[in-house]
Amino acid sequence: MLQTPDRVLAEHYHDLQTKPLYPALISYRTSGPVVAMVWEGPNVVCSLRTVIGHTDSAETAPAPSGGSADSVEGAPRDSQLWFQSSELVHGADENHQSSIYAA
Repeated sequence: MLQTPDRVLAEHYHDLQTKPLYPALISYRTSGPVVAMVWEGPNVVCSLRTVIGHTDSAETAPAPSGGSADSVEGAPRDSQLWFQSSELVHGADENHQSSIYAA
């Protein structure tokens, strides 16, 4: 659990900085602490989407979480943004390549 630094939010939401929703999004995300996680495992994206919902609102029902990597490919960038490598603990099976960040 952490209070998100402004620089992390600016980088995490860099694609949205020109959108009208950006100021409200940043205000909301800085209004309290977040729980940041990295999940790993087979079919983790599908499993996580069941818990927090899709990043595309047209594909999901309302979800309790505020954000996540939008793909397996985007997860390493987001993981490095939010965590130092020494903070990550890998599961017993490190051969799988699926991981996703959520905050």
